[in-house]
Amino acid sequence: MLLISDLLHAYTPLLLWTGLGVFLVQFLPSVFPRWLGRSLYWVGVPVEIFALAHQTDFSGLIWLAPAFTGVALILGMGLALLSLQGLQRLPPLKSVADSMVLQGLRNKNDQGSFVLCSMLGNTGFVGLAIAPAFISEGHLGWAIFYAVTQNVLGTYGLGVLLASYFGRSPDLNPLWWAQLRDVLTVPSLWAFGLGILSRRIELPLLVESSLQKAIWLVICAAFVLIGMRLCQLQGWRSFQTGLLPTLLKVFILPLAVGLVATSAGLSGEPRLALVLMAGMPCAFANLILAEEYNLNRDLTASSIALSTLALLPLIPLWLKLFG
Repeated sequence: MLLISDLLHAYTPLLLWTGLGVFLVQFLPSVFPRWLGRSLYWVGVPVEIFALAHQTDFSGLIWLAPAFTGVALILGMGLALLSLQGLQRLPPLKSVADSMVLQGLRNKNDQGSFVLCSMLGNTGFVGLAIAPAFISEGHLGWAIFYAVTQNVLGTYGLGVLLASYFGRSPDLNPLWWAQLRDVLTVPSLWAFGLGILSRRIELPLLVESSLQKAIWLVICAAFVLIGMRLCQLQGWRSFQTGLLPTLLKVFILPLAVGLVATSAGLSGEPRLALVLMAGMPCAFANLILAEEYNLNRDLTASSIALSTLALLPLIPLWLKLFG
């Protein structure tokens, strides 16, 4: 019962603000979700990452946490690309040809969302809200370092590179320069650098408290955005394309990370922290990237919804196997 109550407590903000998004979308202009997504990309998330980098004490944390974050990102991307190749080689049976699982993955925009949803997890919004319920304070740094590393190097590093590649027109010349420019101009990367450099600077108390409030404001705004996008899904057929990336993200990937961590000699709470963060649902940032680079928003929103629902029954499994 303690496990269920902890999960419900952690999910209360998600349910509340997502529900608000579902309610508000019918009264707001149709362009508002895109405006909100771009605002989070350029302002909200950079402020959150600056605050985390400025306020989090990373001293004493060994290099294994970010190293395993990199392992998880590469594994997730590899599994997604292999899955896409496997789907494309399926025989042209009528039941398969009519399936949205294939029809929703025929162009680069759809494939980009599939790959991002399979590799990038919600370590910041959901992960850091849930991890303290199962990881002691002495080992919580593993989860925090994982979340920050994925946001900076994964979501707004490799994630932007992939989103730019899959979302940009193939006629763009030169494509490699556009991708490099997109990565170098990611505001969250600059925010992380400024946050690290400002750690020794004592900011006014009002600024510090405002940064802390900004973190939760960004989280709430992201939940509202996903609620708005969920309202635009068209029934069960919109969710079919999200089944496979959900399976890869919340089951296959954390299981693989747990096995790799065990093989590397990790055990106990450090290993559990890595598995939990690797098994977080598809990142809300995927929807922000989809808004910014014109990827498949339906696939992204459905993957987020399905993987978030799947998290509740899977956490007891990770506690049993790797706790």
